[in-house]
Amino acid sequence: MSLRSLPSVDKLLQQAGFLIAAHGRSLTVAAIRAAQDELRVSVRYGGEVPPILQILSRIEALLLSWTKPTLQPVINATGVVLHTNLGRAPLSNAAILAMGEVSRGYSNLEFDLESGKRGSRLIHTGSVLRRLTGAEDALVVNNCASAVLLVLTALAKLKPVIIPRSQLVEIGGGFRVPDVMKQSGARLVEIGTTNKLRISDFEEALAAIPEKTSSNPGSGLARIVMLTHRSNFRMIGFTEEPELKEIIFSAHRLGAILIYDLGSGALLDTARFGMVHEPTVQEALDAGADLVMFSGDKLVGGPQAGIIVGRQDLIGKVKKHPLARAVRADKTCLAGLTATLLHFLKDEAEQEIPIWRMVSQSLDLIISRVELWRDELGVGAVQPGESTIGGGSLPGYSFPTWLLSIPVKSPEKILSAMRKFSPPVIARTEHDCILLDPRTVFLDQDAALISCLKSVIR
Repeated sequence: MSLRSLPSVDKLLQQAGFLIAAHGRSLTVAAIRAAQDELRVSVRYGGEVPPILQILSRIEALLLSWTKPTLQPVINATGVVLHTNLGRAPLSNAAILAMGEVSRGYSNLEFDLESGKRGSRLIHTGSVLRRLTGAEDALVVNNCASAVLLVLTALAKLKPVIIPRSQLVEIGGGFRVPDVMKQSGARLVEIGTTNKLRISDFEEALAAIPEKTSSNPGSGLARIVMLTHRSNFRMIGFTEEPELKEIIFSAHRLGAILIYDLGSGALLDTARFGMVHEPTVQEALDAGADLVMFSGDKLVGGPQAGIIVGRQDLIGKVKKHPLARAVRADKTCLAGLTATLLHFLKDEAEQEIPIWRMVSQSLDLIISRVELWRDELGVGAVQPGESTIGGGSLPGYSFPTWLLSIPVKSPEKILSAMRKFSPPVIARTEHDCILLDPRTVFLDQDAALISCLKSVIR
């Protein structure tokens, strides 16, 4: 068949009014030309020119594939509360509302309403964080990794920083503490062994570093100790490590400041919910840490952010560093984080912050939902299981839940089909069964989940 039989761009445009209305003329023309290129190849190899409607259908498919967002909501039925690959913490309604409010129009992000002059975006979360944690001052940046980098660059460039070997950790995405310290210009001083750390290790290392000033501990910033919370693994067996208060007391006695990368940043005592205890921000500050860095989107349950709290003079130096502008938080982050922090301040975190609702969800409610799913589907069995926190928090710890277990011949094939559903459903498998945990599925997602399972499994 001759290439001359292919419909022209103009002819296809005359028939593509509905596509132009939905996607615009320029993009539609590009899709028409892409479809024509495909047809030319097909005709050269002996293919037939399809009817106009079929060509238009292909053009529409191209447009939809080009314009469909790659970032989309999913249903998390894995039971991993802070699933890093699924966006970590879902936001509270108040946080979503606050972020929307400042996005619809203008805001006083860097405008002082009282004086009518330029203000600072750094004030918007400061008062809430100070009241909540008891810190002298606070700073919010775009994530915890940048908070660590900023603090080290501002305070420790070209200076020795003492850190235990057991805390030279790597978190997700290849983020390694030694690499960050090197990037900041700090000089890494490793102490202790992988499994054993003693106060004498700190004292010997600090004694070897000349102190610029001695009257005020850490005022010259010649001596710096850094601790990193092992938030994504545990050390057990033949191990030894001093208490945090003991380390801080020793550091201050020898004229050093102590900065603490706490990672997940618990503001509530996880032991209240029957889990193992996760060190809290308040505990670190009460123990005397000079600066504490932690995430806003893990156990805080807010938008992605890095939070720095502690001594006012040190945070003042950090705020003035040029890198602070490069990693600053935007207006939506500041609004959403403030709304999230207020839930803790008002003692309503368990009711309002989704991850804490999931953690505190009763087993009676969970099993009733599993039974409802089973009855709706007519397949599967209710069985006990384990949920996890995830997101680099409470490593190795799990807590009881109830699961819907559905035996299938090809689990991976079923999981793949579930991921293609709208909205996609993410689950896990075990012993040729699909396992679904209601703990991480919102109540208003039950109908969509059931619809997906009916479509895929039957």
